Amino acid sequence: MGNKLNKQASKIILSVGISVNLSLLAYFKYSDFFIENINTVSNSNIELLHLALPLAISFFTFQQIAYLVDSYRQETKEYDFLNYALFVTFFPQLIAGPIVHHGEMMPQFSSKWNLVKKYKNIATGIFIFTIGLFKKVVIADTFAVWATNGFDKTETLNMLEGWVTSLSYTFQLYFDFSGYTDMAIGIALLFNIKLPINFNSPYKATSIQDFWRRWHITLSRFLRDYIYIPLGGNRISSFRTYANLMATFILGGLWHGAGWTFLFWGFLHGGALVIHRLWKVFDLRMHYLFAWFITFNFINISWVFFRAKEWEDAIKVLKAMFFGEIITDKLWLANIYADKYLLLQLFLASLLIWLTKNSIEQTSKLKFNNYTLLFVTILLVSSFLNLSGVHEFLYFNF
Repeated sequence: MGNKLNKQASKIILSVGISVNLSLLAYFKYSDFFIENINTVSNSNIELLHLALPLAISFFTFQQIAYLVDSYRQETKEYDFLNYALFVTFFPQLIAGPIVHHGEMMPQFSSKWNLVKKYKNIATGIFIFTIGLFKKVVIADTFAVWATNGFDKTETLNMLEGWVTSLSYTFQLYFDFSGYTDMAIGIALLFNIKLPINFNSPYKATSIQDFWRRWHITLSRFLRDYIYIPLGGNRISSFRTYANLMATFILGGLWHGAGWTFLFWGFLHGGALVIHRLWKVFDLRMHYLFAWFITFNFINISWVFFRAKEWEDAIKVLKAMFFGEIITDKLWLANIYADKYLLLQLFLASLLIWLTKNSIEQTSKLKFNNYTLLFVTILLVSSFLNLSGVHEFLYFNF
């Protein structure tokens, strides 16, 4: 009887904890979205709240929910409040992930071996941090200018400008977010703390399932463990499996942002995963280059909805990409104010993404010699020279 009461009490505490976290997230992040839709449906004029979004609320909300569920499942071993505060506020990954589990962090915090200076970790951490900083301030922010210009002028884009706009955002998002993750991993290593890998060359994926095993890996893990599996996963029936996939990714889209474009982005990825499963059921085959081509272009197109402020903007960019005017004179990139080296930079970024090892792969065989020192120095100097002006981390918005 006592165990039954304890289990019921634990369920109540878990439900209250999750509800409080989701309520705060809903209030700060989704209030205006709900008010806008109520105004649209009912022709009312309820004033928007225009609340300031607490920094990284989506990330620490998910992290706290994971901790609550892990505690309910008795997968956590200690509950000291100071250690919990350290777990939640550990600054390298606080702002934009990776989303970590209590069980993978607390043993590292409590280990006496991690109180000792480890020069290899320091050197490796600086190496990874430098790559991440270069990705962000040199590469991502360069593409950000062209992506912003393109999405601000959706009315007048021609076909080439449409593709430049979408590809610029696709590359900006990758180098921005993976760059931040590299910096977080690098800084944590300075303290002998190893954060989980969050990116594994996602644009090399040859299927949508492969993409989500490579892109924002800790978010994929959270969606799988705390939404998809509790909904039933693939244990019930094929129809329920497809429904669970759709629900998981629609909620994942909503987590990224309060807007119908984010919901539709999640719907697209859920639908793509359903098609992928059906493809496997029928045991169909495809050449890996063609599979990569389809996967990358689907991802590139779906990012258009992720980036667009309004539904109409996304449609206009897609119309420009597939039905826009083909311009042959010197004004072919006038609408996005691009320099003459834009296409070359897009090409070089493509080679960097598809033909080189990612930062984590490079550290597996990293040699600390003069060549490494020169490489790090060049990246650091280039990054510092590009630090002037305003720099925005895209995932700060989420």
